Amino acid sequence: MSSEAPEPGDLFECLQCGECCRGYGGTYVSASDIKKIADYTGIPPGELSDRYCAVSAGKYVLRQRSDGYCIFWDGLCTIHPVKPRMCKAWPFIENLLREPSNWEAMAEACPGMRKEIDRKDVIRCVRKKLMELKTTGNSTSSYDNTTSYDKSGGIS
Repeated sequence: MSSEAPEPGDLFECLQCGECCRGYGGTYVSASDIKKIADYTGIPPGELSDRYCAVSAGKYVLRQRSDGYCIFWDGLCTIHPVKPRMCKAWPFIENLLREPSNWEAMAEACPGMRKEIDRKDVIRCVRKKLMELKTTGNSTSSYDNTTSYDKSGGIS
């Protein structure tokens, strides 16, 4: 890499190992994510949310199997073409804008992430990647990336 500021692709290359599909507190899904996954799998959205989602802090998250992996992980992501926005952003997640030091902890679990990255570069690359996703209609901000669970069992 040259002395120029690194780009997101310089900091991360997905190795399709699935480490990001395991643990980490769950993957929040929006109503749009649920609809895309439902259309892709042929499962009606209500049934999909009942079978494959759980509620965490009043928001839908994808369920995890007993081994900690996402319910849609089977050696590879079985919904990759329509994976949730949160997954598309990995590892350039919004939390890193507040706590760029978390990059190193995440890199311990993810072999595709470079280690010992300057925090300013982490913040700049996260902002750039999130802006790219936002301009392509795949926003990942915490405000619009979640779907509320309504106590009657519906999605709001």
